[in-house]
Amino acid sequence: MLTLNNLSCQKGYNLLFDDLSLVVNSGDILRITGTNGSGKTSLLKILAGLNTQEQGTIHLDDHPVKSEEYQNAVFYLGHLSALSAELSCLENLKYLNALNQSTDEQKLIDALNQIGLQGYEDEYCGKLSAGQKRRVILAGLFVSNAKVWLLDEPFTALDPQGVKIIEQRISKHCKQGGLCLFTTHQDSALKNQKVLAL
Repeated sequence: MLTLNNLSCQKGYNLLFDDLSLVVNSGDILRITGTNGSGKTSLLKILAGLNTQEQGTIHLDDHPVKSEEYQNAVFYLGHLSALSAELSCLENLKYLNALNQSTDEQKLIDALNQIGLQGYEDEYCGKLSAGQKRRVILAGLFVSNAKVWLLDEPFTALDPQGVKIIEQRISKHCKQGGLCLFTTHQDSALKNQKVLAL
């Protein structure tokens, strides 16, 4: 259970949100909506422990956001691509995955296959299209053991088939007891999603 209590966030002189309280339970899918600059990305970064809120508390079960237990349970995907153009798809995925866990190379290759990048494991990321680069990052969802997924614009640059693959992966994760919070400006076919409007 992810609990937000009286969160507020300010950027410069702008108060993005205030007195935000909610509970996200295992199995929940929460879509965060709002206009550009409304605080969607800021909220996800606060929940990931990358930024600090002005006030309020965040807990996963009884663990505060900065605790090792909380951080080990979180998979954060930013909206910018964190890839090296000079590394292959497999090398990038290895590096990104090694930040919090070690995974068998075959599992990483399987993840690339599941995201639609069969045969691309040795291709340099600098040669890929924007959608293919996004798929490399999203392949991490197929090997992550994290309970909490925080996904900032996960569908950016994806074609309809790519969106469908990610929506199916999110649904499976949440049916298995995980929880997912995501932002998007696109329509989403995810069933039973709750919506938080900022």
